[in-house]
Amino acid sequence: MSSLTRESVLAALAHVEDPDLKKDLVTLGMIEKLEISENEVAFDLVLTTPACPMKDMLVQACKNAIRVMVDPNIPVRIHATSRVQQQKGNDGILKGVKHVVAVGSGKGGVGKSTVSASLALSLAQMGAKVGLLDADIYGPSIPTLFGVHEAPEMREVNGKNLMVPIQRQGISLLSIGFMTAPGQAVVWRGPMVASALKQFIQDVDWGELDYLIVDLPPGTGDVQLSLAQTAPLSGVVIVTTPQEMALADARRAIDMFRLPALEKPILGVIENMSYFTPDDAPDKRYCIFGQGGGQKLAQEYGLPLLSEIPMDPMVMQQADEGALLLNSATSEAYQKAAQELARQLSIRQFAAQGN
Repeated sequence: MSSLTRESVLAALAHVEDPDLKKDLVTLGMIEKLEISENEVAFDLVLTTPACPMKDMLVQACKNAIRVMVDPNIPVRIHATSRVQQQKGNDGILKGVKHVVAVGSGKGGVGKSTVSASLALSLAQMGAKVGLLDADIYGPSIPTLFGVHEAPEMREVNGKNLMVPIQRQGISLLSIGFMTAPGQAVVWRGPMVASALKQFIQDVDWGELDYLIVDLPPGTGDVQLSLAQTAPLSGVVIVTTPQEMALADARRAIDMFRLPALEKPILGVIENMSYFTPDDAPDKRYCIFGQGGGQKLAQEYGLPLLSEIPMDPMVMQQADEGALLLNSATSEAYQKAAQELARQLSIRQFAAQGN
């Protein structure tokens, strides 16, 4: 009698463990639509994020388990897909958004907006549904980065007029800069800024999103407090450059989100402008702003270093032209950052479910 049965296949797959979640794929419910015939074993491998950095490794581990423990000659067809889990407790504001992630720095000039936009682009290219909210009311950068200078349309949803984010490169975008003339200053007091941010959260038809990336302004003020108190934040990413001046402000940002009144998890650190590699000397690295600052900050607070992003003149040119793309020397570093971010969210989500 053949050993190729549903039970034997599931028993083999039960020996494949998710390295992050520390449980086997069958227990985690990641095996779906299992079909067995004399000629093939086929199933869906449902990952916790389309940006899973271990997708290929898990697919190969599943094939090896079936061939070793069930049948060495049976063809195995695996469709790797994903289903991002909703953040626990998020059933009110932004209930269609599974994870809200703020990107902050405490300091201006570290490339935080470019990092936010590139993270959103990376996640979207990996197959996630992504939104990008420009929360920098006084100095919005998203219109310039994506070359968008048009007001969002309005849509009636359940009797309420809501703004509709503008679509670019597979991302839902919203910024105060879409509603003002290019270069026009926004001269508002703090309460008006906080009110505008609440509108961007509550009065926008964001739809169904896996990730909403929020580009925070510099500092530790009204916008940061309003966001932490209004939106169901899954966590915060801290951006810094290697130099001590940037690290000092990044520490303030971390300490703010760790205050008892806020208590938002810090998902990791991204070091931007880590080094520069000339086109004519690809084996060389010039650490213009110092070296190891991001790693130092991550170790100091017990946080993961999500990625080290090199300097790339092409990114600067694309940003100025409103055509930010991920086809430069930084694309691999941003892909790593997006994968590690998604990984941290999956681990925290799994822990929050009491597993």
